[in-house]
Amino acid sequence: MVTNHDTWHWQDPGSAWKGVGIYHVTLTVTSRQPVLGSLVIPDNDPKQAHILRSDLGNAVLDCLRSIPIIHPEIQILQYSLMPDHLHSIWYVRTPMEHGIRYAVQGFWRAVKKIGRAFSYLRLSDGTIDENGHLSFFASAESRDNPLRMHIGEEEYRRLNPLFTEMPFIRPLSRKNQLQTMIRYVQMNPQRLATKRLMPGFFRVQEGIEIAGRTYRAVGNAELLQAARFKPVHVRRTMIDEAIHGDNSRLRDYMNDCVLAARQGAVMVSPFISDKEKEVMIVLLAEEHPIIYIADNGFRDYYKPSDGLFDAVAAGRVLILSPWEYDPSKRHVTRDECVAMNQMAEEICSLSDPPAIGA
Repeated sequence: MVTNHDTWHWQDPGSAWKGVGIYHVTLTVTSRQPVLGSLVIPDNDPKQAHILRSDLGNAVLDCLRSIPIIHPEIQILQYSLMPDHLHSIWYVRTPMEHGIRYAVQGFWRAVKKIGRAFSYLRLSDGTIDENGHLSFFASAESRDNPLRMHIGEEEYRRLNPLFTEMPFIRPLSRKNQLQTMIRYVQMNPQRLATKRLMPGFFRVQEGIEIAGRTYRAVGNAELLQAARFKPVHVRRTMIDEAIHGDNSRLRDYMNDCVLAARQGAVMVSPFISDKEKEVMIVLLAEEHPIIYIADNGFRDYYKPSDGLFDAVAAGRVLILSPWEYDPSKRHVTRDECVAMNQMAEEICSLSDPPAIGA
């Protein structure tokens, strides 16, 4: 667990794949079958949720734990095994000759090997050797492959490796990302339990029409039936005035936004600027409802960010986006900012709320 950011090194620009750095690595069962374990929710309390690991899940974790032995440059800071995927955070402490991709590919080859062993087990009623042990799992990191020798190369290649997609590698480039990502990984079982217990608010809703635009949504669409809305849009002139020493207009505007929420208005915004984000933090802390305009669509198995997740589960947030999900998107453009602020204004001027669930 990382407690002091100043003791950690961060990758230099241009060295993200060979140099010192911290990486979020996600391995997924391509079919999304829950073969790595099962979610347990004692007393229907998400905070007690945990994963009961399968033999395959334990074997995958054995592969993960072996990485620092094979690559001493790497330390595994955190991991969370889920029924159909594995999150892990890798710390590369010294530059690597071949880079992080090489290490991840080696891990991938190992788990594909045990994936094939698992497929063989299912076809052979779980018996590989005379004792019925899952002995082929244990050899995943070895150069020897007793399963291939046992059934032959051609039959071996026909087995489903389960993990057919290269693990996703995300370098963490800012210091505040590390603790956020560690919390995200740790909270995965609790988030999955919350989604299982309250599926309605986390289901992606299609075809919500507002002022001639069509949105997809996650969260409580009933917020669109509110009696009063108010946008949160900190103008550039307010920021400039504050930079030059007069922050009265900015301060008063931000205070007015919070006061409007306290008086029952549903606040609507893409919450783009730092000052708008500050307003959103207060609104979430005080448990006021908000409608959040997102600059990207919803990927499969979408989960709201850490700050929004609990509020979505409680029915206090609606996330809207008119765009399809773009996995390559990294930054919001100025035109998108203008468009999203216009969307917020359109929602706030609603006189005839859209029908929900039509």
